[in-house]
Amino acid sequence: MGFMDKLFKTQQNNAKEVPTGIPWEPLESEDQLDNVINNSTLKPKVIFKHSTRCGISRMVLKQFENGFEKNDDEVTFYFLDLLNYREVSAAVASKLNVVHQSPQVIILYNKEILHTESHQGIDIKKVQQIVTNKK
Repeated sequence: MGFMDKLFKTQQNNAKEVPTGIPWEPLESEDQLDNVINNSTLKPKVIFKHSTRCGISRMVLKQFENGFEKNDDEVTFYFLDLLNYREVSAAVASKLNVVHQSPQVIILYNKEILHTESHQGIDIKKVQQIVTNKK
């Protein structure tokens, strides 16, 4: 498989793409999103919105995971496959009052957005710094 083939995998190949490296919790329903928001009073929550059809999203996800350092349960990471869960992605935009982006990282704490970033602006070190300051 050539470089371009790897970069632009078909939708069929990506349908079951599952990230590794970070202890992700899948975000798959609006009820679960409500729980994430409400439980953000206990500790920070990070939502990573990912498009399995986008080469940029795949690259950013890989960089995000490669930079991850063990977090000792100071934060919970949620992975949203926005192609398979479009209604949840729309609910994120609506309930959190953020513009839809992909890829996108949203950090929640005390039911408020601490930080949001998209595309190449996503940086695991910055996420971990923000989360560490909220412990």
